Amino acid sequence: MPTAPPAPAAPQRKPMATARRVSLFEREIRVRLSSPAIEILFGLAQVLSEGQVDGGGYFGSTMVTIDLSRATGAVSDECDAATARRVADLLASDPRVRRRATELAIAEAEARAGCKLVSPQVDLRVRASGVHVQIDVDVEATQARAVRG
Repeated sequence: MPTAPPAPAAPQRKPMATARRVSLFEREIRVRLSSPAIEILFGLAQVLSEGQVDGGGYFGSTMVTIDLSRATGAVSDECDAATARRVADLLASDPRVRRRATELAIAEAEARAGCKLVSPQVDLRVRASGVHVQIDVDVEATQARAVRG
């Protein structure tokens, strides 16, 4: 009776290499919004502000809403809810965005107050809702004409 040829032996594996030298540098990848992305996002933004003057002070809020789906033709990334959440996280931690949103909110506040505002206190929050990213900026300030010097 003929016997089957023996199965070929598995090739012998080489042992794992031992690291004898290490790099002096540790590498990390950072993700942040590009400057053109910030321009695109603020260019698509819808701004809604409300506020009032009360006793020489101004109290108000500005909401900046960005519909990410409107950016589809301008960006290569998917403009879905997951991207909106990631964009919101990056917007919240970006000093360029904070500065721009603060300047926008103060300009809106001064337009509503009808005068220059001084010593503004700003509270900024960012959140995502579906494909929308919302930047809420609360402003409290003193009217310039109410300040005595």
